Amino acid sequence: MTMHPSALQPILAAPLMQEGIRHAFFTRQGGASSGIYASLNGGQGSDDHPAAVAANRERMAGFMGVTPDHLLSCWQIHSADVVSVTKPWTRDQRPKADGMVTNRPGLCLAVATADCGPVLFADPKARVIGACHSGWKGAFTGILEATLDGMEALGARRADIHAVLGPTISARAYEVGPEFVARFIDTNPDFAVFFTPSTKAGHAMFDLPALIGHRLQLAQVGSFTNLDRCTYGEPELFFSYRRTTHASEPDYGRLMAAIALTS
Repeated sequence: MTMHPSALQPILAAPLMQEGIRHAFFTRQGGASSGIYASLNGGQGSDDHPAAVAANRERMAGFMGVTPDHLLSCWQIHSADVVSVTKPWTRDQRPKADGMVTNRPGLCLAVATADCGPVLFADPKARVIGACHSGWKGAFTGILEATLDGMEALGARRADIHAVLGPTISARAYEVGPEFVARFIDTNPDFAVFFTPSTKAGHAMFDLPALIGHRLQLAQVGSFTNLDRCTYGEPELFFSYRRTTHASEPDYGRLMAAIALTS
């Protein structure tokens, strides 16, 4: 873990990205939001005060070395859709997609999560980057592979791409029902390895990070790192949709993961 020079918040990172690429997995600390959103909530789709979210995103943009209007995130819909980013967009213009790729310096790709997997990608040789929001549905339907395809279309080589998975709900906290398990097993019996029995009859614990790593390995990504941090299990650092649901809270904040090419 490294610290922002102004000590606004702890920042998680991986020692994979080379000079010329900046990335961060922001925690929930160091922002302007309060209450259930305290404090670094970057979720434009949350019910947090818009001014607080804007202030939080401005702080993140500052850390990433870009102006706030160049910190770009999509309207995430749990899809396998990826967009190639060539210029900034406004909040109202943001595309419906769950992955982004670019080879343009100064454009910061950011994904919002609160249990789903934030995955950042970089090919330092080709100077192509990507980011995707990979929940179970995205991992199941191909968002990871689609992001790699998008990077290759910009000149990246799969063997040179580093992928890093940030804070994600772990198997220790992700209990699912029999219909969920059947959806996977009926598609591919080998998916059984991602489920272990839970204490509740007929239910199982689902290992989303392992599924993400497996899909990336099959896709022959150059390297993969899992930061192995559970959003549910560390409430002081991470927002969690499932933890919020269990606490019967009305809404939840969003964590942001971001990556940018520097000049």
